[in-house]
Amino acid sequence: MRALALAALIAFIIDQLSKYLVIHGMELWRVRAIDVLPPVLNFRYGENRGINFGLFGDASDASRWVLIGLAVVICAAVLIWAWRQELGFWAQVGAGFLIGGALANVLDRLIYGYVLDFLNMSCCGIENPFVFNLADVFIFGGAIALVFLSPDPKDTSKKGQ
Repeated sequence: MRALALAALIAFIIDQLSKYLVIHGMELWRVRAIDVLPPVLNFRYGENRGINFGLFGDASDASRWVLIGLAVVICAAVLIWAWRQELGFWAQVGAGFLIGGALANVLDRLIYGYVLDFLNMSCCGIENPFVFNLADVFIFGGAIALVFLSPDPKDTSKKGQ
């Protein structure tokens, strides 16, 4: 479980540092757009009041608290599940990334009332209108890692036998 805790802490810190550096340090909140490696990588200021890609973003302040509660419950469920599954090192890292990313977005909702987003990626003539943050990358990567690296529930053999 040490790998899970460390991965969660790393994901949380990287996300929060990146948001602070880009949004506040580079004043993205003021200039609204910075082309880094256009069109592949751009910084675009975004305030996500909903879930992924801003879905349900026009909801009330009560939905903010529902999303915070839901994220905390999911983090607790993943932590309990990971504890009971005795995950391997890389699966623990995946679970930690998922938890750390989710808690980083929870902190944004608590501080700002929304999640700060700033990454925008487009390619091959397709203009992507959406923005995201590194916490979203950690959440997605962690979930994918858990899908592929978790023990098979059909495997009933015990370790060491």
